[in-house]
Amino acid sequence: MIGPFLLFYAALSFAVWEWLTPSLATTSELAFDWIALIWLRNLALLTLFAGGLHYVLYVRRNQGERYKYTTRWMAKGSAKYTANDQVIDNMIWSLGSGVAVWSAYEVATWWIMANDADLIRSWSSDTVYLAVMVGAVVLWSQLHFYGAHRLVHIDPLYGWAHALHHRNVNTGPWTGISMHPLEHLVYFSAVALLWTVPSHPVVVLMLLLYLGISPAVSHSGFEKIVFFGRFTVGAGDYFHHLHHRYFEVNYGNRLVPLDALLGSYHDGTPEAHQRMKDRRRRS
Repeated sequence: MIGPFLLFYAALSFAVWEWLTPSLATTSELAFDWIALIWLRNLALLTLFAGGLHYVLYVRRNQGERYKYTTRWMAKGSAKYTANDQVIDNMIWSLGSGVAVWSAYEVATWWIMANDADLIRSWSSDTVYLAVMVGAVVLWSQLHFYGAHRLVHIDPLYGWAHALHHRNVNTGPWTGISMHPLEHLVYFSAVALLWTVPSHPVVVLMLLLYLGISPAVSHSGFEKIVFFGRFTVGAGDYFHHLHHRYFEVNYGNRLVPLDALLGSYHDGTPEAHQRMKDRRRRS
């Protein structure tokens, strides 16, 4: 999801910083009005992206099962989900806990940056540094996700928190950040790096928007989305889809090949599946 969408997240981040984010002069003091603005904006962004994808792919079913990873749709009538409905359950955790924790981290970041001028760099005078920071933040997001993900797979954190996300073997757009609040605290903590490393608010937003809305796309359940019946764009992450299906594989992302290095890689081939089964027997 990184390559094709990096420019999109960059453009979105500039727009959000320019028009939908209070100035650092405002955020130097905590106040209800600008904190509420951050929360409402993030709530709207997630609803737009996850809700839009869900409407097109699962309500309208514009492309049917074309490019869908499985023939199953979102579960209804299952007691393991809130209101016996997978979509309602996922929306509650995503819009409730997910947006709240995401927004809390963002509020903390703006307050810290507003009160420490040494943390702020300018695009006009620090262009090269900030360009490097964009690449570094992309890499950091992948490394942090792998480490955080492995952490929440360890008991008791798995039982306390991550098991909630793994109820979704078959995923949809609302599954992306459908997590326990404890897992949200771990997941969004990637932004804490920028509490000590100088950057620009746009770089902060790139990281937070990527963490907040890209999972809706990667968990969409569809490899590609079809536009106008003929044009396609990559969507779901098959690598991560296999993690939801088999649990003990593909903890990270393809950009940083830690799974291949540490023996938990699965590419969907019979050979990879056999290696997974052999690991399970040994353990």
